[in-house]
Amino acid sequence: MSLQDIYRGKKVLITGHTGFKGSWMAIWLKELGADVYGYALAPQSEMDNFVICDLEKQINHCEGDVRDGNKLKDYFQQVQPDFAFHLAAQPLVLLSYQDPLGTFDTNLMGTVNFWEAVRATPSVKAAVNVTTDKCYDNKEWVWGYRENDPMGGKDPYSASKGCSELITNSYLESFFKTEGTANIASARAGNVIGGGDWALDRIIPDYFRAFKKGEKLEVRNPYATRPWQHVLEPLSGYLNLGAELFVKGKEFSGGWNFGPEDMSNYTVQELIDEILELDSTGGYNIPSNTVKLHEAILLKLDISKAANFLRWKPVLSFKETVAFTLKGYQDDIKIADLNLYQARLKQIEEYTEKAKQKSIQWVI
Repeated sequence: MSLQDIYRGKKVLITGHTGFKGSWMAIWLKELGADVYGYALAPQSEMDNFVICDLEKQINHCEGDVRDGNKLKDYFQQVQPDFAFHLAAQPLVLLSYQDPLGTFDTNLMGTVNFWEAVRATPSVKAAVNVTTDKCYDNKEWVWGYRENDPMGGKDPYSASKGCSELITNSYLESFFKTEGTANIASARAGNVIGGGDWALDRIIPDYFRAFKKGEKLEVRNPYATRPWQHVLEPLSGYLNLGAELFVKGKEFSGGWNFGPEDMSNYTVQELIDEILELDSTGGYNIPSNTVKLHEAILLKLDISKAANFLRWKPVLSFKETVAFTLKGYQDDIKIADLNLYQARLKQIEEYTEKAKQKSIQWVI
């Protein structure tokens, strides 16, 4: 069966659908034929992917905060979804230093409220909590973290995501082990980039904000190495994981990593230099006296489990990842001349075609 066979005609509820990854996921699911429902805060800016793609007219949209457990549970009861994906979060490291209480409240209690809503809604057959590679206790190892490595996190954001994973495992062990309950999992992905992300304090949105102003970006951590991925890479993993949970059940429960190939981690500076190879009109500076809060320098994921059991692997090379990302932002900047929803669909189609060319088939 294909992903379209699995999701067509199904009700899929996404928390955080107004965010970057959530909005892309909503578009892809809609094109797979799903009946998409979203629960999230209002978009933060007029340039958010949800806004510029006019998604409010394309899917079922409910504005709400995942910290409001009763409202979230009521929405689940109203929708009666078949699938649920939890993407709502406070996703920024630097903001977590400014607002640790809000970060922990959203990322911990939001996770608890999500699982409580799933637990109270028998229609849900498959549910996935989306966290991050930063959930691991990062030792700055040169090898990738595996799904059974310890959770951790020095900054509030990373710690909150480690806690979200522990909460998910607790719900799995306590409430979702028996037959007849939802099949649940968590998904951990690296640094995700692509058109439609204009969040603050992220390297690629910051680069293109500076580009639009005719300025050069100041890069605070040029040698930090990250598992850069285009947004469609982890989304293909989440959709595959949800499909396997739905059809094959509890053998696919637990944590899953989705990242680039082992040798495909690049520094921040290499990432921007690759953009400049494709479009030399931007630029950057490296300040010599920046006061830095803690951020991991080296972080990698081991994706062997997803490759072996989900038959999932990345589609795009690093150069293709950068090219897809650049094209997405170029489309954003030309917003007055383009239908952004159709532009996103074109990238999804191009991505799936590349997968076919590389004999990567999303079937279960």
